Amino acid sequence: MAIKDKYIGDEYPTKNDKDNKVKSSEGKKIQFIRLLGYFKPYLLLLILSILFAFLINGAVLIKPYIIKYVIDDYLAVGNNDSNAFTLMGLVYLGVVLVGAGFGYVQTYLLTFIGQRIMFDIRNQLFSHIQNMSMKFFDRNSSGRILTRVTNDVESLNEIFSGMLVDLIRDFIMLIGILAVMFSMNKMLALLSICSVPVIAVITVIYRKAARKNFIKMKGIIARINGFLAENISGMKLVRIFHREKEKYEEFEKLDNEYFSTSMRELILNSFCRPIVEIINTLTIVLLIWYCSGRVAGGNLEIGVLYAFITYIKQIFRPINDISENYTQIQSALISSERIFDILDNHELLEDMEGGKSIYELDGEVEFKNVWFAYNEGEWVLKDVNFRIEPGETVAFVGATGSGKTTIINLMARFYDIQKGEILIDGINIKEYNLKDLRRQIAVVMQDVFLFSGDIKSNIRLKNSQISDADIIYASGLVCADKFIESLPNKYNEEVKERGCTFSAGQRQLISFARAVAFKPAIFVLDEATANIDTETEIAIQNAMTNISGENTTIIIAHRLSTIRNADKIIVIHKGKIEETGTHEELLELNGIYYQLYEKQLDYQHTA
Repeated sequence: MAIKDKYIGDEYPTKNDKDNKVKSSEGKKIQFIRLLGYFKPYLLLLILSILFAFLINGAVLIKPYIIKYVIDDYLAVGNNDSNAFTLMGLVYLGVVLVGAGFGYVQTYLLTFIGQRIMFDIRNQLFSHIQNMSMKFFDRNSSGRILTRVTNDVESLNEIFSGMLVDLIRDFIMLIGILAVMFSMNKMLALLSICSVPVIAVITVIYRKAARKNFIKMKGIIARINGFLAENISGMKLVRIFHREKEKYEEFEKLDNEYFSTSMRELILNSFCRPIVEIINTLTIVLLIWYCSGRVAGGNLEIGVLYAFITYIKQIFRPINDISENYTQIQSALISSERIFDILDNHELLEDMEGGKSIYELDGEVEFKNVWFAYNEGEWVLKDVNFRIEPGETVAFVGATGSGKTTIINLMARFYDIQKGEILIDGINIKEYNLKDLRRQIAVVMQDVFLFSGDIKSNIRLKNSQISDADIIYASGLVCADKFIESLPNKYNEEVKERGCTFSAGQRQLISFARAVAFKPAIFVLDEATANIDTETEIAIQNAMTNISGENTTIIIAHRLSTIRNADKIIVIHKGKIEETGTHEELLELNGIYYQLYEKQLDYQHTA
């Protein structure tokens, strides 16, 4: 199975053998029971809604009986008592108004319950996703994850906003109608329900075709969302290389696939209701044919015939509703499978509560015989050993893909190592509380991410312990204050999605200020000065000199001129540490670092 689909499947394998079918059936029952569990906090309101369903059904059942009473006891025998007609008319109107009132209250309650459950599921899902490890996000595209939180959760709305109560109400309605019909005339009642087995067979055939189609459609929606998320983020690149036409054709292919699947759903759904209506009409025709002679012979009251025709229409209405809603039910059950795929994924779930609490770290970092691979057997780091003292400034250099950024990811436990040990202040990082550990490590990356809001909120990140004074101080320390103060709204200047209105260098400076404001024990710069001009870079290096007295500073850089003053430089080559020393010591070795340095000097002279 492909890595992308291992944890969130968009398409499911066909199960042909009996054992798998039984397991699948049991799985659906379990999922349905789990869905019912979300009603628990709103059980009282749900019971009240069901009570209203009884009252609404009572109002529906009594209306034909009132008409039957008027026909048989007054009109058929020539009794034209106007007072009785007025009274029956008022009773009928009262029943209609009471039923409408109960219907309104029930609709309000069900809508409230449905929306609250949607709120609960979305929060539960988002909270769970936030605690997933980075492997989960490596294996699943943002568009597919987004589909789970939006489209799939919304598909459940039909179930929670009244469909289950409607099914209960329809079932009660069927029982009530059958009870009234059999109490009035058993033979006519049997004749009226003779077509039910035919409808049952049609429903089974429809169910199989609809489910298969819905599984396919859900997968296509996820692919469309993934495509859109990816291409909107990369729109600048698309335009630079003039790939608009090619991307449009790619999207059109996906859209056509979704259109075909949606049309198949529409065709399946549109067939079901007309077929039920035809069967309903044929049943009424059969009933009229059977009763016509008996009514003419005086063996059957015309009011009874009217009541049975009305009850047949009413008995087919819930059947129509069930067949019509089956599409939404299938969609909801498939969506629930996909949602529970995430909620049941504990293998990649990070424990954010356990472990030793950290209030302060000295910043001593040690790797002991560390081996790590993102994919099994493909080692990125091989037997890595190094030690960084508190307050020390250490730089990692090496070719692209040598494993420099991986070391930072492992320190923050975005991934866990397969062999060896990583110690901070002499304690294995697996023993620390994960939230506290990451709070002590601030990373400034080359690819800066800014949230929509303002500059102040992007530096503070909703940390109430960071004051406005701390934000201004941190910005001044990294030379971000100059450009921020020049903006119309200064620190309250609006930041749009991903900081698109700021230059790459300005975004980098805000990221620097954010890291400093959080006052970490370990400060990491991952190619962080790549997008900053030389003057600002010199100012930041001076600021780093001030910071490094109190913080352990780790620098990853390709430009070797930026790390000349580091206390220690570690050279990584193909996942192994090949050289360690100061700038001068490494040049004297005449090894990998010397070759990298000479190449950069030659490039600068050529430029």
